[in-house]
Amino acid sequence: MNDEGKTPALQPLTGAARCATVALALAGVAWAARGVWQIRLAVAGQPLSGPPDQGGGQHRPLTALEDAYHLVSTAGDVTTVLCAVAFLAWLSRARDNARLLSGGRLRYSTPWVYLGWIVPVANLWVPHGVVADVHRAGAPDARLPRVVTMWWVLWLVGLLSGVGLMYADTTDEVIARAYTGVAPLLVADAAVVGAAVACALMVRALTGAQEKRAAS
Repeated sequence: MNDEGKTPALQPLTGAARCATVALALAGVAWAARGVWQIRLAVAGQPLSGPPDQGGGQHRPLTALEDAYHLVSTAGDVTTVLCAVAFLAWLSRARDNARLLSGGRLRYSTPWVYLGWIVPVANLWVPHGVVADVHRAGAPDARLPRVVTMWWVLWLVGLLSGVGLMYADTTDEVIARAYTGVAPLLVADAAVVGAAVACALMVRALTGAQEKRAAS
């Protein structure tokens, strides 16, 4: 059968949006737990034997609290990966639908949905631009929701803080930071949790706008 002239169908977005929202909630809880454990480490104080990493490749046995933080930190890493997969699945569908709804080219091509997060310097604005493309296609006459800007600002704080999303240190070194100066860690954790909440609200808002326009 010849399908020429048939209008391409929009991809269903509700299921992907729900998966992304659940994953974001899990990631937010995991990062909040990380912050709680960092506070517990700061309150407990560093053992007399010093930090876990003794230098020169030597590590002392971990305390029960430090062991628990390793588990909490691993849970945060795992949920972050799951969150990234679920969010990108939603964003890819939303971006494809946006191209159909707009009837023309978007500012960022499909590869930028993924490359925008990992290409240095470009990752400071491209993902926000991709989301803005999705919004304009779904609600061309509406201003960009504030929650999108909130999400991106919080994400950048967590990303660029050096102690948030992109820990440059090992878990044992982060534990040592919690003992000596926990405040920067907590600021970064709070930014990541806030970004997760704002992102969930953003996913819901953009999905609703896109589905409303598709129905009309």
